[in-house]
Amino acid sequence: MNIRIEMDDGEFQKVTKELENYVNRDVPTKAHTHYRNLTPVRSGNARNKTKLRTGSDKHTIAANYPYAKRLDTGWSRQAPDGMSEPTIKYIEALIQSKVRRL
Repeated sequence: MNIRIEMDDGEFQKVTKELENYVNRDVPTKAHTHYRNLTPVRSGNARNKTKLRTGSDKHTIAANYPYAKRLDTGWSRQAPDGMSEPTIKYIEALIQSKVRRL
């Protein structure tokens, strides 16, 4: 069975641009929020020092505290899976959902 989807160049460019804008504008903010929500809370230091750094072509969630690696490897019972892997899965789900809607 073959499935064929046809669209003209203009429509394809529009869809591609919309997806690109979503990935560059919305996904980093949503991923940062998700990561921070997964971050364990004891004193609030870890969440307060987790920042989203944006550049023209690069977005980084920066966890600027000495025990970030330990928390991300499941050291805390509040986040046994850490924060990075669940956030990566969340980003993948966001993008897949957007692609399905386009």
